[in-house]
Amino acid sequence: MNLKILTILSLSFFLISCNTKNNENNSIKNTAEINSTKTENSEGYILLKSNCYACHSVTSKSHDEIIAPPMAAVKRRYKISYSSKEEFMEAIANWALNPTKENALMRGAVMQFNVMPKQPFHKENVMKIAKYIYDNELEKPEWLEKKFVQEHPGGKGKRMGRGRMMRN
Repeated sequence: MNLKILTILSLSFFLISCNTKNNENNSIKNTAEINSTKTENSEGYILLKSNCYACHSVTSKSHDEIIAPPMAAVKRRYKISYSSKEEFMEAIANWALNPTKENALMRGAVMQFNVMPKQPFHKENVMKIAKYIYDNELEKPEWLEKKFVQEHPGGKGKRMGRGRMMRN
């Protein structure tokens, strides 16, 4: 008789602990879904999508189809040169508000695509975009990593003064 009671109690505890584990997993999953929704509906993402992705496409089939570097490549390059979030955001804003050949960080992109045309952006919106870029994983064209490795066989490149990078 004691064995039956012990078996029933053990089985009950097992089922309760499984149910608790499922609830914890569902809670984690729901939190991730909420965070994902917040990110995709954030003002920075909406501004990025409506102002930047027309030229900095994530859906191009190859490097030959693009007219500007993908934003994931821009993020990678700027994070190499600007380690703090504030410096990164300010550098992105400075470039977007006043793109010139002299202040270009991505010189290879300027050589390939020319200088980005000056846009009628408001700094407040550019800062929201820059914050979103810094804080989030960006969509990448499928070909981006392969192209990066081809152009940068040694990794990130060699540092030059003031955060600039020299191409390998």
